[in-house]
Amino acid sequence: MSGPVVELGHAEGWDFAAGAAVGALRPQEARARDAAGLPYVVVYRSAGRSVPLEVRLVSWRDHYAGVWVYDEHGRRVEHLELRLLEEGRLLRRYHERWGYSGPEAPEFDRVADRMAVELFPGGRGRVSHRPRGDAGPRTVTVPSASEEERWLRRPDFDDWPLLSADRWGLDGTVRPTAAPLTEPVSAAAAEPWLPPRPGGPGDLPALFVPGTRLTTSDHRENMVVLEPKAGPRLRVPSGRLAVADPLDTGRPDITVEVLPGSYPTEVATIGFGYHCEFEGAWVERTGTPALRLRVGDGPVDSWTMALGEGDDLRLLRDGEAYGFSTDGATGCFADAGAWPVLQERFRRALVDRDGEAGEDLDSGSGFFLRTVDEESGADLLAFATDSDGTHPVWLGLDGSGGVVCVIVQVDWLPHLKIV
Repeated sequence: MSGPVVELGHAEGWDFAAGAAVGALRPQEARARDAAGLPYVVVYRSAGRSVPLEVRLVSWRDHYAGVWVYDEHGRRVEHLELRLLEEGRLLRRYHERWGYSGPEAPEFDRVADRMAVELFPGGRGRVSHRPRGDAGPRTVTVPSASEEERWLRRPDFDDWPLLSADRWGLDGTVRPTAAPLTEPVSAAAAEPWLPPRPGGPGDLPALFVPGTRLTTSDHRENMVVLEPKAGPRLRVPSGRLAVADPLDTGRPDITVEVLPGSYPTEVATIGFGYHCEFEGAWVERTGTPALRLRVGDGPVDSWTMALGEGDDLRLLRDGEAYGFSTDGATGCFADAGAWPVLQERFRRALVDRDGEAGEDLDSGSGFFLRTVDEESGADLLAFATDSDGTHPVWLGLDGSGGVVCVIVQVDWLPHLKIV
């Protein structure tokens, strides 16, 4: 067989900071993990090169295989995420490349040329390009990848190609050969690499616990949770709660099954202080970063992400979440059974300025407009968000899986943490 030889080493994990494997495995052990769907790592090396050509991270129970390509300086230059959505083939879900200005540039240099391609089933996707990295403009276009280019046949354990072969000029047939990892292996704690995990609510529920002290990465270090404010009640006679932008066309993004009833809303309230350069003094402020609909009185045993039609957790990248989308920085809680009527009344009240179509609410309540379907006795309560885009919706569940509460974050609090 002709072609260059590429050595394969197997391990349980990979320490990205150290650039080293964790928990070396024999090939037969890695094969067993592959068959069982357990995480493992494959390291590709060529003779005379101290850093890997590429590292493949696999966890079939998580429908995931990822590849990192390294340059001769030990920097990551390419990243590919594959998702097992169908039997026998993998979606090229995400592909990112970095172009460094020279050998002295650090890994992930903020001014490096960076391009990312995201692909979704059904021909959807986007291409993002930053020629000057974070320091310059970004262009977003539609990918030109054909249906065939979007998918990769799922290789057998022994049949994986070297995906970066073209980059290294390895033409012809690459001959892989098993080679135990004999160089120093990372002494990092177990599981230095984990498959991507969807985002979770984190410490968001703490915004409703008075006295809790919190901090964020935008330097809100003196933040304390105040007593939540009571908002208006929401009637949901159909037993189907909608969370959506009331100005969007079509059905609501998210619906949640609840018992028919009338439920209280609450507005999280925080207090914080900072030195204001404009005023030249220390100022105290309050904010209302989240809203909660109380559906039950019991304790929350677990949290889950509310999903809309077509949402597939297997497509989410690490830390990502689905939610309702808005182009007008607006959302609402509403009875999904009366959605067309409530939505039309909201449009008339907000857009047509029809004073009889809706009721203006005190802005301090966290909600600004209520519309009512008199025939069914159903309500819509509209609230403002701090931005357009997607806003996750979190469901607090009791021990039997029943919905206790629904939380929507309406103000951005980056990396919210309990102190």
